[in-house]
Amino acid sequence: MTARRLSAAVLAAVAIVGAVALPASAADHARPERPRVEISAVQYDSPGRDDRSRRSLNKEWVELTNTSRRTVDLDGWTLTDEDGHTYTFDDYRATVRIHTGEGRDTDSDLYMDRRNYVWDSYSGTAALRNDHGRLIDDAAWGRHHLY
Repeated sequence: MTARRLSAAVLAAVAIVGAVALPASAADHARPERPRVEISAVQYDSPGRDDRSRRSLNKEWVELTNTSRRTVDLDGWTLTDEDGHTYTFDDYRATVRIHTGEGRDTDSDLYMDRRNYVWDSYSGTAALRNDHGRLIDDAAWGRHHLY
């Protein structure tokens, strides 16, 4: 009987040690954090008079934010609305605001170079897709129809 109890105690101890050691081992091989880019804000109704001026068009924008610690290469990613207006990114890697109108691209501001408004003032959806066409994030307002 003592040999059985001793064997059972040893097996129980091995099982406990194995269970405790497993999470430590799994933590050593944790998957790296996946980059996360999200639509953080949308200014869909350009403040002021809608006169399609450069100033008015550039007050309409979508802001993207990288919430991970890793740099994300947005080359080939797209930003679209429900009507199919599409902006394709060229090698950009940080938080950025995409303005509808014309302007000179900087580290924090990109321009679609459009002469008409893109984001509907009453309802709409902005969709961010990666270079493989996979939906990464979207933002909707008003009577929105997510796609």
